[in-house]
Parts: sequence; C-alpha cells; structure tokens
Amino acid sequence: MEHKIESIELIWGADEIAKFIGRSPRVTFHLLTTGAIPAKKVGGRWVIERGKLIAFFMETAA
Repeated sequence: MEHKIESIELIWGADEIAKFIGRSPRVTFHLLTTGAIPAKKVGGRWVIERGKLIAFFMETAA
C-alpha cells in the first residue's frame, strides 16, 4: 500500500508569520498567543502551514 505525501509548506516563527501576513511581530505575537491565528507551538517556536494561514484569512475576509 502506497501513501502519497503531499508537500506541506510550513512557516516557522512569529517573525516569519508576521512578514507573511504583513503585520508587526508584536501584533502577530499577540494574535498567536490569544489563538486568533490557528498556529501551534512546536519546540518553543510558532508554526503554521502556509495553506491553512491563507485559508484562515480568506475565510475571515468573507
């Protein structure tokens, strides 16, 4: 049985997430810690899948 693994692009760290969404690191960190952005902490660093982040903002913009 073969499993197809899709390429997942991850964005690591609050600073990189901030750059991607066009917000300051401080605002982004607040959004992350309050759960406003659906990211997770792994090994002390914030991480989110690029596609999920885009989908989240597309959903909230509608």
